[in-house]
Amino acid sequence: MQLSEMTFTEEASRNLGQMKGRTGLTPNILARIGFCLSLEDPTLPDPNDYEGTGHINIKRHVLTGNYDPLFLALLKERCYQDKVKEEQLPLYFKAHMNRGVLLLNKRLKSLDGLLLTIPPEFRQVEEMTHE
Repeated sequence: MQLSEMTFTEEASRNLGQMKGRTGLTPNILARIGFCLSLEDPTLPDPNDYEGTGHINIKRHVLTGNYDPLFLALLKERCYQDKVKEEQLPLYFKAHMNRGVLLLNKRLKSLDGLLLTIPPEFRQVEEMTHE
């Protein structure tokens, strides 16, 4: 996929800045989490909804890190399910990244809120014992 840098929309850029302030997590980590949330949403994002540019641009190697093959495989599988042509992968990568940031911002009000992004069956809660 030919995409060397991700440009977030103005709204997504603003949301990334706000979430970084609330959680201390960097925009690339927040965007990775959001991307997964977007892939989980059964509706197809419209790339036209995410055409604008904001003030946050992240190089692809920073955005996906060592997990780039995994993110690409997840995107390809989702696009295959949605019957999106392979040449449109960059458009849908941007759409899922931006939509994911917006979805995450609705859920994440503090670092503790990150737990809410994990399905209940995968959450491990340690029982505290008081002696």
